[in-house]
Amino acid sequence: MPDAALGFLIFCVRKGGSDMEYRAQEVIQYAREEKVKFVRLAFSDVYGRQKNVTIMASELERAFDSGIAFDASAVPGFGGEVRSDLFLHPDPATLAEQPWRPENGRLVRMFCDIRCPDGSPFEADCRHILRRAVRDAEAAGCSFAFGSELEFYLFRLDENGEPTRIPYDRAGYMDIAPEDRGENIRREICLTLEQMGIRPESSHHEEGPSQNEIDFRYSEPLSAADNSLTFLSVVRSVAAANGLCADFSPKPLPEHPGSGLHINLSVRGGAEGAEPLNYVIAGILEHIGALTLFLNPCEDSYLRLGGRKAPRYISWSSENRSQLIRIPAARASSGARSSARRTRRRTPTWPLRCSSARGSTASSGGSPCRSLRTSTSTPRRRRSSRATSACRPPWRRPPRPRRPAPRSRAGCPSPSCGPAWAAEPDRDRKGGMRHGVRRAGLCRAAGLRL
Repeated sequence: MPDAALGFLIFCVRKGGSDMEYRAQEVIQYAREEKVKFVRLAFSDVYGRQKNVTIMASELERAFDSGIAFDASAVPGFGGEVRSDLFLHPDPATLAEQPWRPENGRLVRMFCDIRCPDGSPFEADCRHILRRAVRDAEAAGCSFAFGSELEFYLFRLDENGEPTRIPYDRAGYMDIAPEDRGENIRREICLTLEQMGIRPESSHHEEGPSQNEIDFRYSEPLSAADNSLTFLSVVRSVAAANGLCADFSPKPLPEHPGSGLHINLSVRGGAEGAEPLNYVIAGILEHIGALTLFLNPCEDSYLRLGGRKAPRYISWSSENRSQLIRIPAARASSGARSSARRTRRRTPTWPLRCSSARGSTASSGGSPCRSLRTSTSTPRRRRSSRATSACRPPWRRPPRPRRPAPRSRAGCPSPSCGPAWAAEPDRDRKGGMRHGVRRAGLCRAAGLRL
């Protein structure tokens, strides 16, 4: 196989979602063989806005070896003129094409780590902060995965190409075409993301007019953060190509629901026998005051909080979508359950859903934590030998009796069985009698559920 074909094959396989990562030399080879002309070096400021420097593909080797210098004094939150020289070091694992750009003069993008002139990580680099948090969690025996749900509005442009506050449609929650005019826009966004190696999970129309939501599969924290930044640029580019403006602000229309960023969080590990979700929830509740300053940085963020399922109080709940933290009812995936069985740990992928973020929300999925599950039912009693023999699992049919069960309460082990003991026995399809009534009485007496 020619080297060019081999290089292209490697790129396609890895772009399709493999666990393999690019290496610097592979990126250089790919750029050379696929006639890439421009390389976008992207990073984020402390407010979560993507910035970038574009270099020629011929400068890739220098970028990987020594980094590309830029003026940090002009980036909000990066310091003043006294510390203006910082360097961008591209992460080859984040290589992605920009599908909306023309083939002639192809453009690829990589996210970068920011370093000081001495090579040390820049303390305000968001990727460095996240990596450090992941290492701290691993040192404590925990690993995390995140799946984001991002909401946005689509507005029309005026005759001068400036954005308005006129919604692209007037559809409601999960409506379909023709009322949902954003369906084709969301489809184009999802296809573009797939071309870039990012796999959306679902998309739908939200509650507000021309409000949309696209959800992503779980991934490790750094990839989830990079994918969210990529998503913002893709949505804005696709919307602009269709003569629209994509608005991610927390409360663009005062009379309609605000837009949130929901973060679905899963955690594994922790101390032996401990349930890590307990500690995660406690930590968020303890530090949410300080987190709010970062997750809700603009004035409109606070116009959103406290209404239309956005949180008002520091609280958690099971299934309640208006709480700061929500433990959803959805179960963990079969893959997560099988993995937990293999390790024989009592810590499957626990779900968490927290609501905050830039006036937005944060969230998680998986099976609910047993110790935090709210229940009003009384504890189950110990199985007696009599009940155990009579109460078979629901998937095993008891033997059919030769005559119907008695209609009197004689012999019932407990007076609490009541009418269930004397009820008319049900018949199966062939007309035979079943012990369903007797089983109900014995199980109720033993405190067991059918």
